[in-house]
Amino acid sequence: MADIAYCVKCKEKRDMKEAHQITMKNGKPALQGTCVVCGTKLTRILSSQKA
Repeated sequence: MADIAYCVKCKEKRDMKEAHQITMKNGKPALQGTCVVCGTKLTRILSSQKA
């Protein structure tokens, strides 16, 4: 499964490289990585059930 998130700079859905799971301040899980095209930090919020 490819880790995909919306890139605000490219304005398209892009693949993430070096994706890793984090926990946000509110306790929700998320994936964080970088855009393969422009290098911008990408964050994708996950559902609580996938964590």
